[in-house]
Amino acid sequence: MSATPPAESSASLTGSPFDARDPLGIDDLLTDEDRAVRATVRRWTAERILPSIADWYERGELPGLRELARELGSIGALGMSLTGYGCAGASAVQYGLACLELEAADSGIRSLVSVQGSLAMYAIWRFGSEEQKQEWLPRMAAGELIGCFGLTEPDIGSDPAAMRTHAKRDGTDWVLSGRKMWITNGSVADVAVVWARTDDGIRGFVVPTGTPGFAAPEIKHKWSLRASVTSELVLDEVRLPSDAVLPGATGLRGPLGCLSHARYGIVWGSMGAARASFEAALDYAKTREQFGKPIGGFQLTQAKLADMAVELHKGILLAHHLGLRMDAGRLRPEQVSFGKLNNVREAIEICRTARTILGANGISLEYPVMRHATNLESVLTYEGTVEMHQLVLGKALTGLDAFR
Repeated sequence: MSATPPAESSASLTGSPFDARDPLGIDDLLTDEDRAVRATVRRWTAERILPSIADWYERGELPGLRELARELGSIGALGMSLTGYGCAGASAVQYGLACLELEAADSGIRSLVSVQGSLAMYAIWRFGSEEQKQEWLPRMAAGELIGCFGLTEPDIGSDPAAMRTHAKRDGTDWVLSGRKMWITNGSVADVAVVWARTDDGIRGFVVPTGTPGFAAPEIKHKWSLRASVTSELVLDEVRLPSDAVLPGATGLRGPLGCLSHARYGIVWGSMGAARASFEAALDYAKTREQFGKPIGGFQLTQAKLADMAVELHKGILLAHHLGLRMDAGRLRPEQVSFGKLNNVREAIEICRTARTILGANGISLEYPVMRHATNLESVLTYEGTVEMHQLVLGKALTGLDAFR
């Protein structure tokens, strides 16, 4: 074997400048259209969310939600990866980039979009009749109507098969009774997709929220997702026509399929919260001086920044990889669990580390770090707790079911 060094090739290192915001050059993986989608959402959040979000969070409200929904509809962010019925038909990667930018502003804003598009709209799009799609999806895509998704119950979270909400036949009608809990958009929704036990198994129902017997009291006193509407759904003998049932879904595969679609958005979105916190810490470390120089010049601070950057951009690479698999029709639920488990867990750690770099300022709403950290405590457990995603992966790895 010759010891002569190889000639200079395209695989050689280059002198391209290092970008602290994109240290791995992930932007090179994106198309021009991907970047345009990202720029549109980033510009909207900069203009409409970032100037006010700290105040909304402190007050525990999301004022002008309906106006925000219509604006999100106008930029194609609602149900954006769905096709037809006024939806944008964007790629999974583009939807993911939008989720990242939305959650870089606030998890509550990404939750509004995710519940509308990946849960309520997706359920109707994937499992609904043509009449249901025509009736609801165009106006939901435009943000004219708001939807919510009722699966979790006060005593039933990780085990939806044990739900108590039920629907029974009464002539040609359905009559629904039960309660759902922790429902984003619930008290402002025009339509709810509610999952209930029937004699034929678990079924989904499209429930106009003005139907007699339907109520959605808002949940107060939250210390997480404060700039988000969270409600209970109360169904007291809600009578629906026979065509209110989603014809394409019987059993848990329906709601769990919707959850996988929403979890995919979380894989990206959590990295938005992490990015905002990392960038706040990075900027602070370069300007905050102690002992005669910026704290970013000390080894311990640089070690924290390096570890945060590594986990942040590994997470974005993972999200991009899963997006490509979704676009190719090859994404498995276990892979979504992989992404949700890793990225939310690492995002929380990035926020906590960023808070230490900011010192006392880390707890102030003048900076986004504590807000993102507390929001992520909700993201950690909704759409599947850490333990459930560990068990999903454990079953896939071993072939043994440890759920029961």
